[in-house]
Amino acid sequence: MAQSSRQKRITGRVMHEFKHGELKSGRSGKGGKVKSRRQAIAIALEEAGASKYESERRNRRNLRRTESKESRGRTAQQEREGKSHVGAGRKRESTRAMGGRNARKPTARGRRAAVARARKADGHTRKELYARAQRRHIEGRSKMTKRQLENALGIR
Repeated sequence: MAQSSRQKRITGRVMHEFKHGELKSGRSGKGGKVKSRRQAIAIALEEAGASKYESERRNRRNLRRTESKESRGRTAQQEREGKSHVGAGRKRESTRAMGGRNARKPTARGRRAAVARARKADGHTRKELYARAQRRHIEGRSKMTKRQLENALGIR
């Protein structure tokens, strides 16, 4: 059965979809609605990567696939509720600063600010800043944004 809290949540969501008649079988739901509770449980365990009939590698792959599906808002429950992420109150669960998975796309205001920053004649791309940080052996540089790299390098 499901071990981690994430796997339990995934199993719960799939069973919720089954109860509401939204769970579909087959590749991209072409097999039609699932009517059997046993099949729903099998699908839930497979999506959660907790099936005892799959190899460990296959289970990990299935869990990653489900996580990406949830982060893109592609589950039936999310589509019905108009959410882009399971934990989201509305569209966005967390800020980009917090590194939220569904916060990758900037808001309209953020996009305008990014365009304004890019137009400034400081001449540094994130790639260039990253290369500088690499030469100076700054830790955590791969997860840093352009602005964080500038701060770490003492630019501005």
